[in-house]
Amino acid sequence: MKPIIQLLHFGYHQAMSCIFPVAIFGTLALSSVFQFPYIYRYDAILFILLAIQCIMLRSGLETWDEIKVICLFHLIGLMLEIYKVHMGSWSYPEPGYTKILGVPLYSGFMYASVASFMCQIWRRLRMDMTGWPGMVPSFLLGGAIYLNFFTHHFIPDFRWWLTALVFIVFWKTWIIYRVRSATYRMPLSLAFIIVGFFIWLAENIATFFNGWKYPDQHDSWQLVSFSKISSWFLLVIISVIIVAQLKYVKANRAVK
Repeated sequence: MKPIIQLLHFGYHQAMSCIFPVAIFGTLALSSVFQFPYIYRYDAILFILLAIQCIMLRSGLETWDEIKVICLFHLIGLMLEIYKVHMGSWSYPEPGYTKILGVPLYSGFMYASVASFMCQIWRRLRMDMTGWPGMVPSFLLGGAIYLNFFTHHFIPDFRWWLTALVFIVFWKTWIIYRVRSATYRMPLSLAFIIVGFFIWLAENIATFFNGWKYPDQHDSWQLVSFSKISSWFLLVIISVIIVAQLKYVKANRAVK
């Protein structure tokens, strides 16, 4: 009976941590079948997501520190989106006033939702890590991964070399998480893979509801390439590196 109770508590915290990502995909789904009067769909999605963030902050579901992290990831994601759309990797074909260089501002929230999940699950499961490689190796690797998303259009794609480096740099790193009074752990690299896979599933839902379109989806929807799992795997690493480092900085300040 105890394992079932533990699983239910774990599932509850996972679900609560997914409120903002679920809100995003729910908004995409509803807006694909319901036409907003007097406003473009992309603009309506942005206003709805901003309202949801305000509600989450006012209700205590998110803290000001978590909002700051979400804003940072929104900016990081928006910069990547602008570049990728410019390079023709995907597109946002619908009109909207809140678009910058062909990219709707709401798109940054899809990256921010990953940060929201990370912050929420870290707090709810009282997470910690052992064997963290430190700020310099982790930030150098995270920077190289982010840069590769831009440079692979001009020079060879180093994602598989970077993936190998992830397992080397984080091979001693384990996530410690707690469910009620019990403590569990798992390799950080395995967590990267699991989260990356679920984001890929969410991406399929988003493209199905016309959140954006890849070049091969303009005529009819089809499954997003499995190769995208590796992209999300690497993007999750950037998220974890930033969130984890910010958590350590905050913890050190609290001790002082």
